[in-house]
Amino acid sequence: MLANFEENLQKYAKILVAKGINVQPGDWVKMTITVDQAPLARLVTKEAYALGAEKVIIKWSDDEITKLHYLHQPTEVLTDIPQYEIDESEDHVLNHRVSRLSILSSDPGLLNEADPAKVAAYQNVFGKAFHAQRKATQNDDLKWTVAAAAGAGWAAKVFPHLKSQEEQVDALWDQIFKTCRIYEEDPIAAWDEHKKTLNEKAAKLNEIQFDALHYTAPGTDLTLGLPKSHIWACAESYNPKGEEFIANMPTEEVFTAPDTRRMDGVVRSTKPLSYAGTLIEGIEVHFKEGKIVDISAEKGGEAIKKLVFDNEGGTGLGEVALVPDPSPISQSGITFYNTLYDENASNHLAIGSAYPTTIQGGTKMSPEELRSNGMNTSTVHVDFMIGSANMDIDGIKQDGTIVPIFRNGDWVF
Repeated sequence: MLANFEENLQKYAKILVAKGINVQPGDWVKMTITVDQAPLARLVTKEAYALGAEKVIIKWSDDEITKLHYLHQPTEVLTDIPQYEIDESEDHVLNHRVSRLSILSSDPGLLNEADPAKVAAYQNVFGKAFHAQRKATQNDDLKWTVAAAAGAGWAAKVFPHLKSQEEQVDALWDQIFKTCRIYEEDPIAAWDEHKKTLNEKAAKLNEIQFDALHYTAPGTDLTLGLPKSHIWACAESYNPKGEEFIANMPTEEVFTAPDTRRMDGVVRSTKPLSYAGTLIEGIEVHFKEGKIVDISAEKGGEAIKKLVFDNEGGTGLGEVALVPDPSPISQSGITFYNTLYDENASNHLAIGSAYPTTIQGGTKMSPEELRSNGMNTSTVHVDFMIGSANMDIDGIKQDGTIVPIFRNGDWVF
């Protein structure tokens, strides 16, 4: 067993509740989690109530049952989302502003055997059905945190060289605890110091207000415009009450939205992408005049094409994020096959919708106003990783002046 596992799991639950979604007296909390992570779910529930939560709602799932649904349900049944589920979600969002805690632990290749068309159809319907939840989350209308737990299938993918399932799961928990600063003497103080570092980078980028970014690396030569009055954000976010929360734990990124009307060039991915239970590797994306005009992959190509071309707004980008290659997750040398972790080891882009919080006044804009300001709107938001130790990034000012931001995968800014 991992040393002091129970003690550290309790510390992890506490930081997710106290620092992640920052539970306040009277809050409602909704947690999505798999059944094999029940011990963590119990601890989170206990910590939430200790901080004054009024109600904790658990949404359980099971990987094997999910897989069976995709393998055996006809598409028309799988995509028939009951109205009561939509009503419940909208009630939680609109009437209770439920704080959302999503715990990821699934096997990255869970649905590799499923029909990609069926997976794409479900993702499309799901995105539209739960539009209110996605909008509230992207606008920071409610507090939300995405974190992880060590599932056996995921651990086996990350640590195939370890002999037993127990060793694999322990190794993954060790990484989760390490990257979320659970081993620090004072994890909350460690998070505060980390946020300060990220905030300094974001503040400098916000002050300059670059007009565009130019990426170069092996297989990559991409120029992305940036909207006027864009906002670089990082670890901390705030709901309308001014209550702070951390949307991703761990997090190493500074991010904003690109001007989706001004995108030209080509980019290659540097890490695998696990999307909707399908593993996608070797992605190459071609942009022309503000749109993805071609996308391919060495593995999972059909799934990535359906993501881009079968979803409204899928040919645009919604996020550009900067993560130095020397970040702790990158330097671990581990490919996690999980976007929450791999995106925090690498510069990344997101196919689909932009966060309205990354442009001045964005949360009060209509979809049409967002688009007129260069912000992409979509029913999807999927990150893919493009960074490496070989990547250079230049900022281009309004007057054409070029300012180095990254050299050899690290900040020079």
